[in-house]
Amino acid sequence: MDISYAMRVLVQVVDSGSFVRAADALGTSNAAVTRQIASLESHLGARLLHRTTRRLSLTDAGAEFCARSRVILEEIAEAEAVAGQGSAQPFGLLRISAPLSFGLMQLARFLPGFRARHPQLRLDIDLSDRVVDLANEGVDVALRIASKLDGNLVARRIAPVGMVVCASPDYLKRRGTPKVPAELVDHATLSFSYLWAGDEWPFTDANGNVTRVKVSPAVHATNGDLLRELAVAGGGIIMQPTFIVASELERGTLVQILSEYRTLELSLFAVYLSRRHLSIKVRVFIDELVSAMREDVPHADQKPPATAKRRSASLHRT
Repeated sequence: MDISYAMRVLVQVVDSGSFVRAADALGTSNAAVTRQIASLESHLGARLLHRTTRRLSLTDAGAEFCARSRVILEEIAEAEAVAGQGSAQPFGLLRISAPLSFGLMQLARFLPGFRARHPQLRLDIDLSDRVVDLANEGVDVALRIASKLDGNLVARRIAPVGMVVCASPDYLKRRGTPKVPAELVDHATLSFSYLWAGDEWPFTDANGNVTRVKVSPAVHATNGDLLRELAVAGGGIIMQPTFIVASELERGTLVQILSEYRTLELSLFAVYLSRRHLSIKVRVFIDELVSAMREDVPHADQKPPATAKRRSASLHRT
């Protein structure tokens, strides 16, 4: 059998979500696609797809084989491009997953220049704060904000992400300003559902002593922008990345509190499937994003001033 074509068929079935749509994309028949998948499974001695009347999903073996097939097919296409053009330029479809707020506030500023430099590259961008399954969902690179990542993942650190605890002046006037982290238990807090620390907010004092405060949030939400707006309206205290609250800190609609303590120390990571066979399009995207963030990020130890003029795109650590 033509193993490379069979790989292409499998990848197309996964991306299309059905045999019929895959057949249309490949310009062949549903029966031919079905035979290719059956032959491939027989050749490998493993079932690759779970099939029901409603949906398709990859088995564990299928997810691993599909991920490796994508890399191999990309390398074949890149090799052909190099032979035909004399240089390796990123092209084809790059699938990116990124957190919603980061995507809207920062990735959107980076992408116009990136697209202009690489016009042969098409982008498919999923903005969501959930953790995507790169293999099963066909994602080439995922941007994630975390303290650390699963050791099984291949990741590159892009930039530090500053975290700020803040509230509106109105809220602090009504409820008082916490002087030490432990006082947060008596306040209304607004918590990000996917926060790496959960509802135990860590604080480190000047002597390196760590206090973890178990908050009881009045609101849980999967989006930091929503929590910011609730905080601006006087709804409570939030712990959010600097890039989400920077403009409000500048305008004074939010005020940083507990600034003498360090909070969560997070980073922006690029996560991908293979270090050994990293495609040109993924490598170029990550390299250029690292460069852009480095140029746009102030010194890592600089704290976010409440009123000084500062670009909202900064990711600096507090």
